[in-house]
Amino acid sequence: MRDYRAWHNDYDDPQSSLSQRLAVVQRRLGERLSAMPPGPIQIISMCAGQGRDVIPVLQQHLRAPDTRAALLEIDPRNVALARRAIAASGLTGVTAIETDASISDAYAAWVPADIVLACGIFGNISDADLERTVRSLSMLCRQGAAVIWTRHWKQPEMIVAIRHWFQESGFLDLGFDPLDNERKMGIGVVSLTGAPLPFKPGLRFFTFLR
Repeated sequence: MRDYRAWHNDYDDPQSSLSQRLAVVQRRLGERLSAMPPGPIQIISMCAGQGRDVIPVLQQHLRAPDTRAALLEIDPRNVALARRAIAASGLTGVTAIETDASISDAYAAWVPADIVLACGIFGNISDADLERTVRSLSMLCRQGAAVIWTRHWKQPEMIVAIRHWFQESGFLDLGFDPLDNERKMGIGVVSLTGAPLPFKPGLRFFTFLR
């Protein structure tokens, strides 16, 4: 299994594929926060790593006081770094949770969400797990919620399939940003226009292959 603490080191290089992806994910998250109506906002970040997708955005966003964010991550080293970043940021509504984000039970205290981030997952699981995850994500959402997702586009047919599965599951496709970098990373955004699935405890969304 990949060392996901060391994997984050690429973020320290502003020219790396990961840094380029991060910039787009952060921009899309900021846009979704700005589009939210008045009131409380719930964010869920699946396999959140060190929280880089979320923490810097909330530090600079006017909706931070309204936002509660759950950063779910299995690697205790990354969780510790996320907690350190949260403490340094002064954000009071962000929590890093050491848990297995592949199991639905991990989300029970945080649903329904207004924004779900599924970044760094779809390219590391089987096609069957990928389809099941996409088709199940609405159970984490309230109607109108956005999902920000990522996957490399080295296999363009899989991007087509993912967008199709989201559409069949009640989501409106809001676009896909294919980055022309070394890893061919891409970022998609969808919005749940249909009714969410009922929350199902004990569901395994996926198993990481690497």
